[in-house]
Amino acid sequence: MREFGVRPNRELGQNFLVDDNILGVIGRAAELAPDDAVLEVGGGLGVLSEYLAERVAHLHVVEVDRSLEPALRDALDPFGERATLHLADAVQLDFGSLHPPPNKVVANLPYGVAATVILKALEELPDTELVVAMVQREVGERLAAAPGSKIYGATSVLAQLSAEVKVLRKVSANVFHPVPNVESALVLLRRVAPPPEAAIVELVHDGFAHRRKALAGSLALAHPGIRERARAALEQIGQPADARAERLSPSDFADLAERLR
Repeated sequence: MREFGVRPNRELGQNFLVDDNILGVIGRAAELAPDDAVLEVGGGLGVLSEYLAERVAHLHVVEVDRSLEPALRDALDPFGERATLHLADAVQLDFGSLHPPPNKVVANLPYGVAATVILKALEELPDTELVVAMVQREVGERLAAAPGSKIYGATSVLAQLSAEVKVLRKVSANVFHPVPNVESALVLLRRVAPPPEAAIVELVHDGFAHRRKALAGSLALAHPGIRERARAALEQIGQPADARAERLSPSDFADLAERLR
């Protein structure tokens, strides 16, 4: 950081990875192979970038903070065409345009956009097999939450429609600088299905838009006239007509969307 005059940007939620002892843990979780093409979002100082680039066929690094370019170039330039730096906002970048297309995502994600980036990667990179990311612990637990739990929501459903989600372990705050005031965790998402269709995604968002309402009522606020059809469809998939969204599994949402076509 001193060499490149870098100061963490609080507005961007930057907590740089500075302890390379965690790198082996991340690498083993990602099951890195010499023919992998990997996407890293939030390159930071390049600590994880350098580790990944040494072990895979190609590494895409996305970083929104242009002040970090010198540090990242220093880490990536030795790998030549095997590493590509994208100075861009990952939330806006079209992941599907990356070449070669990533088959894995490995990242220390900025806390504010972690869930958004993970869901975006699952949607825009249908051939991605694994996502391994360090995230705020609450985000990881929400991604992996089971139906009926207080933290189960649209994020949980959308992630689990495409992937098996596991929180692998907590991560010490001391591996970051500055030390975050929240707990972090390493989360793994293993692809089990293609990205859900747009109709299912819309249904999930509409269903969780009003958590205190029954699902059919919540859907009716977005689509007037659908209440009774939704109640009947819920009973057809084995759920009570007045069931709430948080009681339905991801597969229930897929079945419900099919019956509401």
